[in-house]
Amino acid sequence: MTIRRQNPLALHPTPGYHHVTTVSGRTTVHLAGQCPLDADARVIPGDVVAQVDQVVANTTTALAAAGARPEEVVRTVIYAATADREALAAVWDRFTTSGLAVAFTTASTLVGVTCLGYPGQLVELDVTAAIAA
Repeated sequence: MTIRRQNPLALHPTPGYHHVTTVSGRTTVHLAGQCPLDADARVIPGDVVAQVDQVVANTTTALAAAGARPEEVVRTVIYAATADREALAAVWDRFTTSGLAVAFTTASTLVGVTCLGYPGQLVELDVTAAIAA
């Protein structure tokens, strides 16, 4: 059972993630998009940083429920409701310095989008993990 992360020399350097993640002999765990919702399904008010913190907490809970750890994450996609590159960088920085930081060293994508599903929602995280079968 292995998770192999690589950056082919012919591709550009990355700020911490890997271009390719290969998994063998594992069970795949797919999380629903994790939103900045509290236990009462309310969007966390405030800026994107506060929402990232809630998404991190929710993702940590969902991974644990599946028996997965952040280091077993093999793919992340971050959606941020902004076209501003500084705001996108702030989202990336907050995730990559959070308790889930190791999850963003794998195949990762950051996407600026027009809007997300809940009014006031600024960020959402899509996660795939691979755990021992």
